Amino acid sequence: MRKLLRSLPLAALLWVLPFSMAHADRIKDLTTMAAMRGNQLIGYGLVVGLQGTGDGSDLSFTTQSMKTLLNRMGVNQENPLSDYEAATSGGKIDLKNVAAVMITADLPGMSKPGQRIDINVSAIGKATNLRGGSLLLTSLRGVDGQIYALAQGALTATGIDAGGAGSKVSTGVTTAARIPGGATVEKAVDNSFDKADNVLLNLRDGDFTTASSIIQAINAKFGSDVATALDSVSIVVRAPMDSSQRVAFMSMIENIDVQPGEPPARIVVNARTGTVVISRNVRVSAAAVSHGTISVSVAMTNEVSQPGMLSNGTTKEVQNADVKVSEPNKPMFLFQPGVDLRQIVDAVNQVGATPSSLIAILEALKSSGSLRAELLVI
Repeated sequence: MRKLLRSLPLAALLWVLPFSMAHADRIKDLTTMAAMRGNQLIGYGLVVGLQGTGDGSDLSFTTQSMKTLLNRMGVNQENPLSDYEAATSGGKIDLKNVAAVMITADLPGMSKPGQRIDINVSAIGKATNLRGGSLLLTSLRGVDGQIYALAQGALTATGIDAGGAGSKVSTGVTTAARIPGGATVEKAVDNSFDKADNVLLNLRDGDFTTASSIIQAINAKFGSDVATALDSVSIVVRAPMDSSQRVAFMSMIENIDVQPGEPPARIVVNARTGTVVISRNVRVSAAAVSHGTISVSVAMTNEVSQPGMLSNGTTKEVQNADVKVSEPNKPMFLFQPGVDLRQIVDAVNQVGATPSSLIAILEALKSSGSLRAELLVI
């Protein structure tokens, strides 16, 4: 194996090495409790305090949002429109420092009122930079339209956009930011953890072998028929009705070690970076692979043709071309039926394939039906 690693020319070629049979994972790392599912929240708000990088006054929804906010705070109630326009024209409100944004958050399962959650803030107008801004009080709603959290606070933006003297430097995204702990939960989402007769566990990656191993491990520790499977993803566990006992029972279950099933044979290719990840279960049926490229070079030479001294000819330019065709001598490699990962890597090394060429070889093997694996190109 050390010799193979030293001879591997493709730094981007990765593979999953076989683990020891004693390797085991906890049930809490393989499954999630259905009652603890998260919920997505969304809201619309305004960010103020920007340094002239906001939307400006030419966006109607930003102007309308600011006017509505001021009206709710008791400003310009007698004649909102005219007073507002007078205020903006007098320079009291500069919408270049204001940006309309969308706020998104993930509400974890079993969250209770008063807890804090992180939020993401993204500009939706003409704002070019959210650095230094502050989000005004905004309600976050679920898919049912109910308010579940309130968000407010100073933004943390990692993007940098600076320029001067005709040059510009940009790092990261300047129109998106985060507020760690920027929202307070106001309403809890109902869940069935303390009401249902059973607890439902869902595997992170559906697999019949892993589901069977989890059922056997739970029943071996707590007795038969405590855990039953619905399919390759869901497992039903009979749990005590008392909430304290149920919490202690689930704590014991999630710390049980289980030998998970082998993942399916899969090859993941990142075409942008040339990264290739090959799982150890990849097999190739009988196939012959030849890798090589033909290179053609054309060299142009400009010369002058001079006539003889006593001839009546004229001097002319003559263009000569030297064409060379070269093809590297790349041998053809034969894959025997059932060849494993190490032989695939050795063959790739021998033909001297680059990451882009390796991707082409894998795609060709998949198209020919010789690759016994799922090929994912991302």
